[in-house]
Amino acid sequence: MNSDVLFYISLVILVIGAVLILLTLRRKRSLGLPSGRIIYSDPGVWGKLEKPLYDPALGLTGKPDYIVERRGRFIPVEVKSGWAPEKPYDSHIMQLASYCLLLEKGMQKRPPYGLLKYKNRTFAIRYTDELRQQVIELVEEIQTRKEQGELDRSHHNPNRCERCGYRFTCDQRL
Repeated sequence: MNSDVLFYISLVILVIGAVLILLTLRRKRSLGLPSGRIIYSDPGVWGKLEKPLYDPALGLTGKPDYIVERRGRFIPVEVKSGWAPEKPYDSHIMQLASYCLLLEKGMQKRPPYGLLKYKNRTFAIRYTDELRQQVIELVEEIQTRKEQGELDRSHHNPNRCERCGYRFTCDQRL
């Protein structure tokens, strides 16, 4: 093969590689992810099925949208489809803190914070001892109420029911 042809083939491969890297970086930036290596993504995001995080002691399971590894630390990222409220909803903070707890238990590394990414804004939520304890108490309360048959739907919003994963088995759906 002619050395000129080999040179041009190599050049084309190099350009294609550079374009792919730039597209990946642009996509990552548009999602609001921090720098670092994405080690987990929910199926709805990239199409591959990932095993959920699970803590058998608490009976807690969850799947953050992303987990980014940055400087040896794991950062859960939860992406919300709506516009950012003035401050994150307590339910969103508890969801993200649950992922932090699951990461801490499963990976034996405590995340310093997690990210709530809305359409127009991202909130960094510190994973403090107090927040960790709130999650544990909330999970225990939910389990107790469930065992006692006192766990009722917590809203009157038909749209939430429509998007719920339990809508086909729920006896309280709207």
